[in-house]
Amino acid sequence: MFAVVWHFWIAPVLVGATILAIVASVAGYLNQVTFKRYPRD
Repeated sequence: MFAVVWHFWIAPVLVGATILAIVASVAGYLNQVTFKRYPRD
């Protein structure tokens, strides 16, 4: 029973963390590209 509850609780957390990691890496990559292509000053 504990394993089922643990799996039910940890699965959405792992999925959310993975999605956040992917979005963060993509955002960081785009930020570097746009920063090099279009300087702030």
